[in-house]
Amino acid sequence: MWTEEIVSGLPAWRHTPSGVVFREVPGGTFRMGLSDGELEAVRAIERADGAEDDLEPFFAAAVQAQPVRDVLVEPFLIARHPLTVAQIRHWLPEFEDEFADEDSNTARLDGDLDALLEVLPFRLPSEAEWEYAARAGTSTLTFHGDGRPDEDQVLNDFADEMRVAAAQNAFGLAAMGSANEMCADVWIPHFVDAPGNARPRTGDGARVVRGGAGDLHPWQGCDEWLLLLSATRSEFADFTAVRPVASVPADHKRA
Repeated sequence: MWTEEIVSGLPAWRHTPSGVVFREVPGGTFRMGLSDGELEAVRAIERADGAEDDLEPFFAAAVQAQPVRDVLVEPFLIARHPLTVAQIRHWLPEFEDEFADEDSNTARLDGDLDALLEVLPFRLPSEAEWEYAARAGTSTLTFHGDGRPDEDQVLNDFADEMRVAAAQNAFGLAAMGSANEMCADVWIPHFVDAPGNARPRTGDGARVVRGGAGDLHPWQGCDEWLLLLSATRSEFADFTAVRPVASVPADHKRA
């Protein structure tokens, strides 16, 4: 089912039946959530842009990504980028995406989401796994640092391997934050009673989504870049992308 190979200079696992490329994310502990240092970095960006007051809604909502806490994450596999239209059709042959121009575009699912999750041989990432993967060992706004991310970080099409490779973080993952990606967790404000490990919080209600900057592209100057931040979180609404995760094959777990 799995084939080990090198993709853009980094080890990868390819799911042989579908061709989806996964990266192995090492385990570890990280600080999850939007820190005071990150909030100050956002304020510094807006002071430099001369439009600090425009971000008051963001700062008002930032408490939903706090308090910051230590989370232990076990090793796992995660797709290199969100599933594309072509990849979705491996499991749902009749799938159509009215937002996609090419089969190599990120697939946005609405009515087909439940059908996909029923047949997908993988699971959704927990919110903690998603943020840990997006940070890739960093504690800054994005894996690029505390600078203002720009539209070059938004990826929607994955046909151009050179562009995908250039957009990878240290874990070899591309487009973290671009699409509105669903997590396994039910939305809980302020991480109330969240566990100290990366297991998802389950129950009834809307799911957590991460990212979404590409879903508002081309940007209209309404601070859509904030959706690229590693810690930005929101409740699910409308359509979503899927970046599946899987367990590291038992025979190949690293010591």
